[in-house]
Amino acid sequence: MGRVTATDRRAVLLATAGLALAAGCTSSSGAVAPPHGSPSGAPALPAQLTHGPRDRPRVALTFHGDGDPATARTLLTEAEKYGARVTVLAVGTWLDAHPDLARRILDGGHDLGNHTLRHLDINAMSETEAREEITGCAERLKRLTGSIGTWFRPSRTPVATPLVTRLAREAGYSHVLSYDVDSLDFTSPGAPVVARKVLAEIREGSVVSLHFGYADTIAALPVVLEELDRRGLAAVTTTELFS
Repeated sequence: MGRVTATDRRAVLLATAGLALAAGCTSSSGAVAPPHGSPSGAPALPAQLTHGPRDRPRVALTFHGDGDPATARTLLTEAEKYGARVTVLAVGTWLDAHPDLARRILDGGHDLGNHTLRHLDINAMSETEAREEITGCAERLKRLTGSIGTWFRPSRTPVATPLVTRLAREAGYSHVLSYDVDSLDFTSPGAPVVARKVLAEIREGSVVSLHFGYADTIAALPVVLEELDRRGLAAVTTTELFS
C-alpha cells in the first residue's frame, strides 16, 4: 500500500474533471479575527476553531494520526513534493506503536497535535476519563518531542462539549480544532469521490479533515494539491493558517 501509480492519478483526474469550472477560489467576509495570542500569541480566537481567515489564500489539511504507518509516510512525502505542510492530530496509542513518526512529522515542517489517547467517544466520557484521554496523549507528545503540541482535536466528534473544551484548556490547549470540510475518506468511497468533495467545498481559510491509513487518500492527495495550486491556495500548517 502507499504507491500511487499513474493509472491511479489518471482515474482521479478524470473523475474530478470539471471541478475547475464548477468551483473557484472565492473570498468572503466573516473571517476569523486576526490572531492575537494563540498559537502565535493572541487569544482573540474562539475556543473552538472550524476555519481560519476567509480573506487570505491559505488552507489547512489536517490528518487524523492513526492507521498504517507506511500510508502516513507516503502521504507526508507526497505533501512535501508539492511544498505543502499539513497538521497531524495523533492518537496516543498510535504514537506508542510508532514513536518515530512524531519526529518524522516535525522534521518535515508539519504541525503535530493531540487527538486523544485511544480515539474513543470523548464527549460521552466522565470528567476523569476525558481528562485521562487528553493528558495521556499530551504526555506522549511531550516525551517524544518536548512539547504537547499546539492543537487538540476531540475524538469521534467534530465539536467538543464545554467539559472537554475546559479539560483541553487545563491541559494546555487554548483551542479545540475542528474543521469545515470533511473529506469522508474514512468511508473509503474511492479517491475520485474524496478529491471531488474536498475541492467542491474548500475555500480560503478552510480546515480539511483527512485520515492516515486509507489508500483513497493517497491517490486523491496529488489531485487536490494540484488543483489548490491552480486556484492559488497554499496548503499550510494550522499554526500558519491562524498566524
